[in-house]
Amino acid sequence: MGAVPTHMSSETVQITTNERLEVVDITDQITNAIPTNTTGTITVFVEHTTAAVTVNEGESRLLGDFETALDDLVPDGGWAHDQIDDNADSHVRAMLVGPSVTVPVADGSLQLGTWQSVLLVECDGPRTRQVQIVA
Repeated sequence: MGAVPTHMSSETVQITTNERLEVVDITDQITNAIPTNTTGTITVFVEHTTAAVTVNEGESRLLGDFETALDDLVPDGGWAHDQIDDNADSHVRAMLVGPSVTVPVADGSLQLGTWQSVLLVECDGPRTRQVQIVA
């Protein structure tokens, strides 16, 4: 049997953040990057070691609570890596959340639950981040 040819598309979107630790709802940017008529899954991947991606509710107070939880869970200072570039806490926070999510898509539309959003977790901002959407 021969390999089945696959067709993948990939688009990169830029997300600008304003705070050192910030959670940004990027659902609209992801939706706009999905090719029309795509059905299957997409992978949303952030190309940075101090940012992460997750799926959860995009309610502003919950996002603030998550920022506070990450800040409480991973203190800012006292890390060995800080001797290099003073952002070890950002790396650790991003590792806890992870660099990607996979989301089902039907006819070019994200199949998220009622309260779900795709969220970029900025851990070392403000920055401009590259997020890949691979379908």
